[in-house]
Amino acid sequence: MNPLPIETARDNDLRLSMTAMQRAAQRARELAARTGTCLVVVRDGVLTEIDPSAPAQAAAPSSTATPA
Repeated sequence: MNPLPIETARDNDLRLSMTAMQRAAQRARELAARTGTCLVVVRDGVLTEIDPSAPAQAAAPSSTATPA
């Protein structure tokens, strides 16, 4: 695996992929907030539901966390 940062890649698609993923995550949070649903993610192998109204960095796992 290449140890260089992805932002230094020569391929435009690869170089901009992290920005695209962050943009998609933000849109998912906005959609979840509009529809009143939780975001479902896997963190450290545990399936977790996150309240979209909680701050993105400080969002704590809900009580419905289960091993993935």
